[in-house]
Amino acid sequence: MTSLKILLPALRAVSAAALITACSTPLSSGSYGGHSGSAEILWDTYGVPHIFANDREGLARALGWAQMRNHGDLLLRLYAQARGRGAEVLGESYLEDDRWVWTMGIPSRSTEWLSAQSPGMRAHLTAFVAGINEFASANPGMIGDSVRAVLPVTETDVLSHVQRSLYGAFISSPSQASEETRAWKERGSNAWAVAPSRSASGKALLLANPHLPWGDLFTWMEAQLVAPGLDLSGALLVGSPVLQIAFNDRLGWTHTVNTQDGNDLYELTLEGEGYSWDGGVRRFETEQRLIEVKATPGKPRRTDTLTVRRSVHGPVVADKPGKAIALRVVGLDMPSVLEQWWNMGRARNLAAFEAAIRPNQISGQNITYADRDGHIMYFYGGNTPARAGGTRAQWAGIVPGTTSANLWTRVHGYDEMPKVIDPPGGFVQNANEPPWWTTFPVALDPARYPAYLASRNMTLRAQRSVRMLDSDPSISYDELLSYKHSTRMELADRVLDDLLPAVAASGSSAAKDAAAVLDRWDRSADADSRGAVLFIEWWRELGRKTRQGTSVWARPWSADSPRTTPDGLADLPGAVAALETAAGTVARRFGAIDVKWGDVYRMQRDGVDLPANGAEGSYGTFRVIGYESAGPSRFRAVGGDSYVAAIEFSDPVRARTIIGIGNSSRADSPHRTDQLGLAAAKQLKPVWRTRAEVLANLESREQL
Repeated sequence: MTSLKILLPALRAVSAAALITACSTPLSSGSYGGHSGSAEILWDTYGVPHIFANDREGLARALGWAQMRNHGDLLLRLYAQARGRGAEVLGESYLEDDRWVWTMGIPSRSTEWLSAQSPGMRAHLTAFVAGINEFASANPGMIGDSVRAVLPVTETDVLSHVQRSLYGAFISSPSQASEETRAWKERGSNAWAVAPSRSASGKALLLANPHLPWGDLFTWMEAQLVAPGLDLSGALLVGSPVLQIAFNDRLGWTHTVNTQDGNDLYELTLEGEGYSWDGGVRRFETEQRLIEVKATPGKPRRTDTLTVRRSVHGPVVADKPGKAIALRVVGLDMPSVLEQWWNMGRARNLAAFEAAIRPNQISGQNITYADRDGHIMYFYGGNTPARAGGTRAQWAGIVPGTTSANLWTRVHGYDEMPKVIDPPGGFVQNANEPPWWTTFPVALDPARYPAYLASRNMTLRAQRSVRMLDSDPSISYDELLSYKHSTRMELADRVLDDLLPAVAASGSSAAKDAAAVLDRWDRSADADSRGAVLFIEWWRELGRKTRQGTSVWARPWSADSPRTTPDGLADLPGAVAALETAAGTVARRFGAIDVKWGDVYRMQRDGVDLPANGAEGSYGTFRVIGYESAGPSRFRAVGGDSYVAAIEFSDPVRARTIIGIGNSSRADSPHRTDQLGLAAAKQLKPVWRTRAEVLANLESREQL
């Protein structure tokens, strides 16, 4: 099968000698003293592996082993899906994912990617999968029957998994690519970098705070990797052979999902066996794929047939009479994404870090950076097609696919993308908004960039982020932790000063009772907050009552006032009526209109059931937690704050972290729930980086 090709310019060469010189350090004093290819894993009391190895291959092998110990069944399940064989191994519920993997051409492209790896990364991948397979062989009782058939794991499985994560979930997805909708349920994140000029200690600060669903493809695992030239702490999404958000003694980085439009849908006009193209007819490349589907009770094993057609744009993802919709996605010819993360972790200063990210292999992600030298940076990372003009709105719909004039063939390079380095305001931040307001005073001019590069809007969560940063000229490490856990709703600050007087002037007694609750409320979503449940129900009710096509806001968001709009309520009588309705709903469902947030919203896992704090980012809450229904009067946390790291680049580096659902998904592991209490208490755990610290907090030791 010929995979989708996107013709992009060759990667800018980075001088290997320069990068090695900038990145290399002597053998860490904490390195393991064994022979080549061996490693030692020190497991701390939170189930975090600290891997000490004398070479890269030993490090990679031990990382594969460690992931299997903490997440073995999950890792194998993810690799089965990345192969496009989830339905064959796990059952029919995985069939649609399999069809998408094959439509995207992931398995065959992974073979191409493997041949394109550098010798160092090729050896790294070989050692990583060796560790996975060796663990399974040595510990057969720790491998579930449902995933045993996935073994042995290969290097291409790892590359397929990386592609599925980045390009089959973040950049595009079956629902996003459908003809009916281009709505994107954004996986959000927060990121801060604070310069010494704004830090109470005079040291740069970094906050890493991705928001992802809790489990499956987006499960984080924390680790420390120590080898010659490397002493890196951070986290990876299970299945990755490298850390993806991390820090060393000199620098660190984090990612947030960016707003780039990394794919386009093209409408093709069908002609015979092909489609209209530049005044002629071009034939589709066609492939038929047989997907085995596992037998289930009452349903025999069967074979599903998938026919994939590919145009010059990419695979066909939808059909209608006489037409077809083809999908074109960035990044599919960027096989060095893992190499870039590896080089980022080896960098020791800003120059080396910029050299590491210049190839711009990581699609879909902003990069926020800080270092011990006091530098901070925000880079609108990822990839945007270099399109033939037009606005963001013009490319957001379905584009005519009959002419090469609309077909992009390269992406914007590193030097063409927005970035902010050491701004006078002393901070950079991102909460998934476009790059233009990453710092204040504003450092980027949208007019200098193509109109399609990024939209112009600033969410309430981003405004809350800037409000906290800009209001404190001297941020201490403890204040960084406090701000990170802020559950105050920016939305409440924008509307209650309109709503409460309106209720006082014309509301019913029920509305006035509800307004009294909101007036006493701390405008936060802490566990003990009384009024947050009512406020959320009122806002939802107001949305239901607002006529489609009209705004609830008296002053909609404006680029002229990006930090203070939207503001006010357009329909005060409607808002008062909505509050009366909401009060009745909350009283009936939860027993009282001033019910505590933590009585309704819970953090639950394996029998642990704790009052939650945090809310959805759409309310302007910096501490983002997403929930799903857990009964008629309860909601359970299922996403949001996933991995959190708060770092001060002092000497030695100071850091605290958390993975709320624990560092292991294994059913019998105590590390599935040992951090949940910290999350409920708005606390982070210590990071132990020296060998002495790890040994003082040691749970177990393994020699490989």
